[in-house]
Amino acid sequence: MKSAPRVAFHVFKGWINTSDRTSQTKHLSRSAKNRSFLFTIFAQKKEQSESRNAVRLCKHKISMNRIILLITSFILMTMSTIQAQENDRTFAPSDKVTVEKVHFRNRFGITLAADLYKPKNAEGKLPAIAVSGPFGAVKEQSSGLYAQTLAERGFLAIAFDPSYTGESSGEPRYVASPDINTEDFSAAVDFLSTRDDVNPERIGILGICGWGGFALNAAAIDTRIKATVASTMYDMHRVTANGYFDAMDADARYELRKQLNAQRTEDFRNGTQALAGGVVDPLPEDAPQFVKDYYAYYKTPRGYHLRSLNSNSGWAVTSALSLLNTPILTYSDEIRSAVLIVHGEKAHSRYFGEDAFKKLKGENKELLIIPGANHTDLYDNMEKIPFDRIEQFFLKYLK
Repeated sequence: MKSAPRVAFHVFKGWINTSDRTSQTKHLSRSAKNRSFLFTIFAQKKEQSESRNAVRLCKHKISMNRIILLITSFILMTMSTIQAQENDRTFAPSDKVTVEKVHFRNRFGITLAADLYKPKNAEGKLPAIAVSGPFGAVKEQSSGLYAQTLAERGFLAIAFDPSYTGESSGEPRYVASPDINTEDFSAAVDFLSTRDDVNPERIGILGICGWGGFALNAAAIDTRIKATVASTMYDMHRVTANGYFDAMDADARYELRKQLNAQRTEDFRNGTQALAGGVVDPLPEDAPQFVKDYYAYYKTPRGYHLRSLNSNSGWAVTSALSLLNTPILTYSDEIRSAVLIVHGEKAHSRYFGEDAFKKLKGENKELLIIPGANHTDLYDNMEKIPFDRIEQFFLKYLK
């Protein structure tokens, strides 16, 4: 499209050329005033057109700057995603740490797979942290990000796949067990406490989402654990037995037990296990906000992973049976080691963390509520996850 000044010029030139050239010359020569008037009009039109063009050009530059900014942001995000996916992780790798694949067995004979993150050029015996969660995730997702970030801050950290999930062993697949999943943390402590580069007196654990509750259970059992962080925690027994926001009563639980035991019969008959399905997909328009938040993490490039249960087909349906009848926080009031519970102000699950904190005893227990954060913000939002506070907590109590 031609610019405004050129259009104005062409219109004016065309208007001159539509008349007889001789008569034009004669007419204009008789009246200098007319000539002056014509060129004045043209100059004004040209000036107005140039002004409009300048405004358009300014707006164009602003629009182009925005486009360039968006493109740049998209390229950086894409490069970060590609780089992460090349390393089989949902987050970009750090050049400040080394990563090593490790394996260890729990007391049920299940081999757990883990990624070990260690600060580059680290020497001597380091404080160590075992990380797992969220419930239905794998070590290449949120737990790996936590472990990597802790390693950047001087800790040796492992992110492990719980039993029956990810790259860990265990048959049948995709089974959750409050006993075995609590044991997974203690098995990680077994592994860490026997390494030459770990100080066995300086070992902590960090559980995310459902593994926050299992981490508290492990802290109540395992006296080798000196400090525990539960981030955006769920009490998996409570939510299974009572439903969200404690909406289920005894009759509802009975109906759930009937359904689950009917499924057991069907699974045995078929020789397979029915899976509950991961995060709902496609997402219903009337889905609760926290379900939309889960979808935004597990079902998009932000957090999707091929081995993640929540990203794909979910847990075995009958896993809920053991969670129904097995409280995991019964003895949390007897935890003597340090505990930090972190939760988002806007998290639907906040009541799990706050109620768990109320039961804890001792001056070494802390509750940290993150302003404006929802449940999944504490999965991977580096501006929301309080790594400074988490680091300070571990340094204080792992000594």
